[in-house]
Amino acid sequence: MNSNRDYQKVLKNIYNQLLFEEDFGTVASYIPELAKVSPKKLGVYLQTNDGEGYAYGDANEKFSIQSISKVFSLSIALSILGPSLWKRVGVEPSGTAFNSIVQLEYEKGVPRNPFINPGAIVIADILVTYLNNPKQDFLNYVRTLSGEETIDYDLKVANSEKKTGYLNAAHINMLKSFGNIQNDVEEVLDFYYHQCSLSLTCKELAQAFNAFANQDKPFLYNGITLSKSQVKRMNAIMLSCGFYDESGEFAFRVGLSGKSGVGGGIAAILPRGLSIAVWSPRLNKKGNSYMGMRFLEEFTTETDLSIF
Repeated sequence: MNSNRDYQKVLKNIYNQLLFEEDFGTVASYIPELAKVSPKKLGVYLQTNDGEGYAYGDANEKFSIQSISKVFSLSIALSILGPSLWKRVGVEPSGTAFNSIVQLEYEKGVPRNPFINPGAIVIADILVTYLNNPKQDFLNYVRTLSGEETIDYDLKVANSEKKTGYLNAAHINMLKSFGNIQNDVEEVLDFYYHQCSLSLTCKELAQAFNAFANQDKPFLYNGITLSKSQVKRMNAIMLSCGFYDESGEFAFRVGLSGKSGVGGGIAAILPRGLSIAVWSPRLNKKGNSYMGMRFLEEFTTETDLSIF
């Protein structure tokens, strides 16, 4: 990393620039609790691998990270099962919406990747099988990754998702019919909804993701161990599959590995360099934060930092 780079100035300049741009996104409304969030929020936090942190805007306000949590659950499952994990879920971009059920039927119950909804539900099933107390163990792991003990589930969001999660129920029952769910479907869905309801700030999220950027240090957090090769593979899946069927566009415009969530958050990493989290609740038509993508596009352009 270039220690002479003035990250605080870069974040401030991009933030002020985007204030004058129109945000073409809309807040997610299919989960009622998410629809209540102010659409004007914009926060960013950057964490370098040498421990320096830079914040701007609403960087210390909690928000629902939603699908970004799938990176954490995947890391646990990969630590437990190793290569055999890929027998139950693939590593290919979906090319369809994150909640498409058509593709799942066509591919006989093996989801394309662990970041679309059916793939993440399979990962949730694995954690329900192997963790003694899935919800508490998962929460403790994320707290350890970020170094923040105050991180918790947002039960209002979890209940809101449960009440409206008809398509996820369809996914898990189809997965069950193909033999790719081993536990009770209600128990797995309950864990999945809690996982997605995790509430973090940009600072906490960037700190948690820094573990995946800091590949020169052994990955060992709360008993979860990943080899350098496994972390590299996770970063590759984030690049190719982390933004639903807009992953190619994100790689093209931004050039970082990362993961988005319909709560408006994006967490991204530059391996051996930094982690950065942006939050802006308005989503584009693909389900990614419109202003979050704009911010990161300007960031990598301004700093000339990308994996390419």
